[in-house]
Amino acid sequence: MTTINIRDFISESGFSRFHAGMLFWACFIITFDMYDLVVYGSVLPVLMQEWSMGPVEAGAIGSYGLVGMMVGAILFGILADKFGRKRMLTISIILFSVATALCAVAPGPAVFSVLRALGGLGIGGILPSVIAMLTDYAPKNRANTLVAVVMCFFSVGGILAAFVAMVLLPAFGWQSVYVVAVVPLLFLPVMVKYFVDSPESLLEQKRFDALRSVLAKVNGQAQIPADARFTAVQGKEEGSPVGALFKNRRALGTLMIWVAFFMCLLMINGLTIWLPKLMVEVGYPLGSSLTFMIVLNVGAIVGTLVLGKLSDKWGVKRVLVPMFVVSAVSLTLLGFGTNMAILLVLVAITGATTMGAQNISYAFVSQYYPSFMRSTAIGLASGVGRMGAIVGPTFGGILLTLSLPVQMNFLFFAIPGVVAALAFLFVPLTAKKRRDGISSEAAPEEAQASAS
Repeated sequence: MTTINIRDFISESGFSRFHAGMLFWACFIITFDMYDLVVYGSVLPVLMQEWSMGPVEAGAIGSYGLVGMMVGAILFGILADKFGRKRMLTISIILFSVATALCAVAPGPAVFSVLRALGGLGIGGILPSVIAMLTDYAPKNRANTLVAVVMCFFSVGGILAAFVAMVLLPAFGWQSVYVVAVVPLLFLPVMVKYFVDSPESLLEQKRFDALRSVLAKVNGQAQIPADARFTAVQGKEEGSPVGALFKNRRALGTLMIWVAFFMCLLMINGLTIWLPKLMVEVGYPLGSSLTFMIVLNVGAIVGTLVLGKLSDKWGVKRVLVPMFVVSAVSLTLLGFGTNMAILLVLVAITGATTMGAQNISYAFVSQYYPSFMRSTAIGLASGVGRMGAIVGPTFGGILLTLSLPVQMNFLFFAIPGVVAALAFLFVPLTAKKRRDGISSEAAPEEAQASAS
C-alpha cells in the first residue's frame, strides 16, 4: 500500500498547469471583485444629479459597500471553513455579480443602497477563500508569490472600472457600467473546475476520490494508486475555528495580527483619500497631486510582487516588519520634501511599503494558521482591517480640521505604520515557523491524520 505525505506531495509538485489555471481565475475574480467595489465612484457624479443626492447621502451609499465587505469577509471566512471553500467562493461570486448587476435597474437610492450592501457581502467573501485555497496547494516557496500576484489585480480592477466608465458611460449611460458585473457569471462554469476544498476537509469528509483527483492535477506526472493512504494532514481541533484563533498559544498572535491589519488599512485608506489634498497643502497644483496617486499605486503593484518574492526567500515576518518601518519613514519625509523627483520616489516607496506590505500580510495570515481554520483567520483579520479602512478617511479629515503644519499631518499618518510593525514583531513564531519562514503548514502543534 502506498503512503502519500500530502504536504510533501504538494510542496514538491512544482508549478503545474492546474496551478496556472487556479492563479488565472483567482486574478480574474479579484479584478471584478475590485471593479464592483470601486465602480460607484465612476458613476457618482451622474447619480447625484439624476437622483438629486447631496454629498452626505452619496457618501453614505459609498460606505454601505465597505460595511458589507467587512461583514462578508468575516461571515464567508467562517462559513468557508465549515462548508467548504469551493461552495462559499461560488456563492460569493454569484452574490456580488448579481447584486452589482441589479444596481443597473435600481429605481432610486434606497434600493441601490441595499444592492450595494449585498454586493459588498459577496465582495468581502472572495478573499478569504481565494487566499486560503492558493496557500493550501502552493508548491514549496511559491505561496507568497502566488498571493502577491493575485493581490496586484485589485489595482487592475480599479483601472478597469475607470476605463469601462470612460468608454460606456457617455454612450450608454451609467446603467451599462453595472451590467458589466455579469461577466464573472458567464465564466463561472469554467472557474469552478479550479476551485477546490482543502486536502484536510476532503480527507475528513472521506472524499478520497476527490482528493486523489486534485492531487493528480497538482502533479500531473504522479500516479495516485486507488488504495493510497494519506498522512501529514493536521487534524481539526475541538470547537469552532473562531475559538481556535485563541487556543494553542495563538491568542497573542491573533490579537497582534488584528492590530496590524487595523492600523495598516487605516493608514492606506486615509492616505489614498487625502494624499492629493495634502500635496496641495504642500503647494503642488491638483494635477501634480493626482500624479502622486498614480505613482502610489504603481509603487504598490511593484512592491507587492517584489515583497512576495523576498518573502518566499526570507520569510514573511522578516520582510513585513522592516517594510512597515520604511513606510513610516517615507511618509514622514513626504512632509519635508520640496524636490519633485525626490517626492515621486518617496511616494513610490510609500506605495510599495504600505499597500505592498499589506497585500503580503494576507500571505502571512494564511500561513500562520492551520488549514482547517485558514479562511476564518483571513476573514476575521480582513474584517478588522476593514474597520480601520472605514476609520482612515475620518482620521485624515480630523487632522485637516486641526490646521496642523502639513509635516505633522504626514507624521500622524506614519504612526499607524510604526504600530503595525511593532504588532507583527510581537506575533510569536514557533521554532518550525522561524525555520520555514512560515512558507508551509505552520500550526503551533502538528497532528497527523490518515485514511485509506
